[in-house]
Amino acid sequence: MTHVVSRFDDLRTSLSGTVVTPEDPGYDDARRVWNADIDRRPAAVVYCATTEDVARAVSFARDAPLEISVRGGAHSASGMSVGDAGIVIDLSRMNDVEVDPEARRATAGGGALLRDLDAATQIHALAVPSGEIGHTGLAGITLGGGMGWLTRQHGLTSDNLVSARVVLADGRVVRAAADENPDLFWAIRGGGGNFGIVTEFEFALHEVGPQIELGMLFYGMDQAADALRVAREVIPVLPPDVSFQVVAMPAPPEPFVPTEHHFRLGIALVAVGFGGEESHRGVVDRVRKALTPLFEMVTPMPFTALQQMFDEPYGWGVHAYEKSLYLERFTDGAIDVIVEQVAGMVSPTSVVHFYVLSGAFCTADDAGTAFGGGRSPRLCVFIIGMTPQAEALPVERAWVRGFYDALAPHAMGTGAYVNELMTDDVHRVPATYGAKLVPLQRIKAVYDPENVFHRNANILPAT
Repeated sequence: MTHVVSRFDDLRTSLSGTVVTPEDPGYDDARRVWNADIDRRPAAVVYCATTEDVARAVSFARDAPLEISVRGGAHSASGMSVGDAGIVIDLSRMNDVEVDPEARRATAGGGALLRDLDAATQIHALAVPSGEIGHTGLAGITLGGGMGWLTRQHGLTSDNLVSARVVLADGRVVRAAADENPDLFWAIRGGGGNFGIVTEFEFALHEVGPQIELGMLFYGMDQAADALRVAREVIPVLPPDVSFQVVAMPAPPEPFVPTEHHFRLGIALVAVGFGGEESHRGVVDRVRKALTPLFEMVTPMPFTALQQMFDEPYGWGVHAYEKSLYLERFTDGAIDVIVEQVAGMVSPTSVVHFYVLSGAFCTADDAGTAFGGGRSPRLCVFIIGMTPQAEALPVERAWVRGFYDALAPHAMGTGAYVNELMTDDVHRVPATYGAKLVPLQRIKAVYDPENVFHRNANILPAT
């Protein structure tokens, strides 16, 4: 290790960014990630300021040799963005976003967060479809797919990627686009961080906001099964400009929630309108007429506020564990399992999200990107156990696993959304990609034959 530490001085002098090692002030902060359950001690955290910094850090790590972890927003629950005794290549300082409103294009650094992208694009009432938590890293969510409130209208984040600047395992920097390295461009749109480090993204933009319509209707557990049946009836007939989500959670202690219902466990049916009040009101009225909620909130709000609505509940420092699967629909059998398992939720910060994937998600060409899982209408289920206390996580982990095991017989196969795979889910990677796995392995063999970038939902190179 002494030899390696001495070489870090050479790396420092070659970078525009900075290097933090265990001997440096701020090391403990530098090694932190969003999930407080992850406690790893890398040999160095390299804060890159330029693409050239990233290329130098990759070459240094390979020569050392040291294992490479890549960190953007550090939001991965699996903690793959930091490892023991290796190098963390941190892109958080490469977070600039530039917008060309006339061309409807945005370029963003590999370390940009979703809130950085939203803030820059919403100045022009434009947006990129992305996730639902503002402090999520843009790179990770894009490379794995990227789903959220705008998925029904404009597809996945990866569907809207136009080009990318990529640092390869051998230190070369290439552009990936439809007209340049098209195989790599196909692979990085869904294949995760397996093929290189993306330091710049170019996205297509869509007219969104700046105001949207939000409707949230909340039902207690005594109404939970009926609420899920209402959702089952509403989802297939949603207007194109309305997104919908089902969230199982304790009612938040917010001003719009009656005091007697604070922290009450239940089901929220959430409709978001992007095309004006009329179509959104039609969905909300239909839900309300079918089943009277305990309470509701129906209001216009800024799109940026919608995008950060879950930022505080998902704040840094929680101890987290999660699993994901796909349901075709809310069948009676699935509803029975969901109601039973939600009732066993212990932590007031745990949550289950059911994303409605239809519309533009389905009309996108499935063969056009590496995104795994298929494009038929479905629900993506996120079962997330979170607690502020480390000693309480084993209970949450057991609850998540029990929920997953009970719901799995109703799922669409054993695959999952790749961005939600934990370290104990690696066996699900082949089912996640299906027939796309073999071409992904061949492309991996071209761009990363030694599997340098393996701290991810790993795709082994073809031999």
